[in-house]
Amino acid sequence: MSTPNILLTRIDNRLVHGQVGVTWTNTLGANLVVVVNDNVATDPVQQSLMEMVLPDTVQIRFFTLEKTIRIIGKAAPHQKILLVFKTPQDALKFVKGGGPIKEINVGNMHFAEGKKQLSSTVSVDQNDIDTFNELDQLGIKLDVRGIPSERGRNMMDLLKNA
Repeated sequence: MSTPNILLTRIDNRLVHGQVGVTWTNTLGANLVVVVNDNVATDPVQQSLMEMVLPDTVQIRFFTLEKTIRIIGKAAPHQKILLVFKTPQDALKFVKGGGPIKEINVGNMHFAEGKKQLSSTVSVDQNDIDTFNELDQLGIKLDVRGIPSERGRNMMDLLKNA
């Protein structure tokens, strides 16, 4: 298996929407968005909503976590991939399963009861904190950034100040 051409790996609980579908794909030059989510992989309604957001020049695939781990190494060299996870826990499982990534863009994690707000777009609970600590220990760089023009911030610095 070859190393896939993954331009960006993003955690965004909204998965594919305007920011991901237009802003990130255009800035990166991505021609393939891979949504890694067990529920969406079998939900044609959610899939069609996400497909509508993308320009015609960008393809989209919806895979389960297990399938993504199994086939990501088979990606063709011309595929410029934007990989999107809903949760940091799924991203960690991908890394532990051999997913070839070194950096994750933490884009959006909504505030909910029991979560601490770290930035305007990222809120975490203890499970998220533990997951990010484990990703950090595995050598994964964690860049908090909503849009490409924003200055990135290190997730571990935000967690220290939380």
